[in-house]
Amino acid sequence: MRFPTLLLLCTCPLLAVADPAFDSQVRSAAERVMRDNGVAGLAIAISDHGKQYFYEFGVADKATGQAVSRDTLFELGSISKTFTDTLAARAQIDKRLSLHANAAEYLPELAGTAFGRLSLINLATHSNGGMPLQLPDGISNQAQLFDWLRHWQPEHAADGWRAYANPGIGMLGVITARQLGTSFVSAMQEQLLPELGLEHTYLQVPASQQALYARGYDKNDAPVRVNPGVLADEAYGVKSSSRDMLRYVEAHLGRVQLAAPLKQALDDTRRGYYKRGAMTQDLIWEHYDYPLALQTLLDGNDNRYALAGSPVNAINPPLAPQSKAWVNKTGATNGFGAYVAFVPEQQRAVVLLANRNYPNGERVKLAWRLFELLDEQR
Repeated sequence: MRFPTLLLLCTCPLLAVADPAFDSQVRSAAERVMRDNGVAGLAIAISDHGKQYFYEFGVADKATGQAVSRDTLFELGSISKTFTDTLAARAQIDKRLSLHANAAEYLPELAGTAFGRLSLINLATHSNGGMPLQLPDGISNQAQLFDWLRHWQPEHAADGWRAYANPGIGMLGVITARQLGTSFVSAMQEQLLPELGLEHTYLQVPASQQALYARGYDKNDAPVRVNPGVLADEAYGVKSSSRDMLRYVEAHLGRVQLAAPLKQALDDTRRGYYKRGAMTQDLIWEHYDYPLALQTLLDGNDNRYALAGSPVNAINPPLAPQSKAWVNKTGATNGFGAYVAFVPEQQRAVVLLANRNYPNGERVKLAWRLFELLDEQR
């Protein structure tokens, strides 16, 4: 079933002409990151109170020498999860599901299991009691997936333990698609992404857009792209451009006027449910009270910390979307690395898309530097 037709009203962004000093410093910072980390291609998009800046560096494909553009498609990795949660939040608004219901309500074949007792909020916030980051090797179809879920057992109480997990968010996508009566790919590509006005964002890149799909490069500098697999679409399968991703974060900033249900769904993904140190876990988005120290962001986004299981404190009632917050998400596949960050109060956002999985800390420091340069430009 399709969502009701939405009126999509877009404010007209202003493509800004950068101050020469600002432009030079952005390029210098980006080129240093590329040089130090062996990044072949990088796309940067910046929004500052509706003024948009785009920068493209290097190549999307070393073999052809094709230059990166603002329409080059990069794999988003786990930033894809923010779309999965948006789809679920939108379905809740349409009363197709409740994020507070247990998984077994929508997956009766898992009734009586530990997984079935998890709420959809648990799946959407990694508060799962200790689910693994990836599915075990050997799971290649839905029958094997559900058999594994029947036998899975958490190590901790779900509401008190966060473990970053692709299977959890992946199953939220499965549940949401089932409740919408369609496949996950169709729900995303035929409903949510068009309603967000994202014209070059895909799970399955069509033949007509393949020329824009960058090659990723692994740690051995070999060309790679994401491997299809069970729950890949739901957890880390979106490909997008810097132009589209800037529109997406500007929608979160309220600069893209959407019909009320879709705007509400975006806002709902930024409600805070759990606290871990300085980080508040929203529906996949993570946010930090702003202003904050750079080191706080570096610590929170370091994979050794971010992917490790740890205790969390539930926030009851959930925290409303915060204006004075640095909202961010990292994402990666074997050949791509991405980062998005925005501060609603400042009406600023940065999108970084690269065809190498380089360290999260380097992405955070580059985004931080771009925010500093915006301050210096004023």
